[in-house]
Amino acid sequence: MTTDVDDEDTIRQVVDRLQEKLPDTPRAELERVAREEFDAIAGRPVRDYLSILTERAAKKRIKRDSKVAS
Repeated sequence: MTTDVDDEDTIRQVVDRLQEKLPDTPRAELERVAREEFDAIAGRPVRDYLSILTERAAKKRIKRDSKVAS
């Protein structure tokens, strides 16, 4: 079952949750990464899970990138 999802609302919700989990990461970076991860999976038949999949991918990428930068 697919739902009618507002992409911008989904990204905003993901960024809000990521900001709670990763408070030291600038919001602009969280939004950039979340938007890129969202775009990478948006065309796939997983619309019902876009929010959670985007959040997981963005969180993993931000943590990886912060380790590389250290």
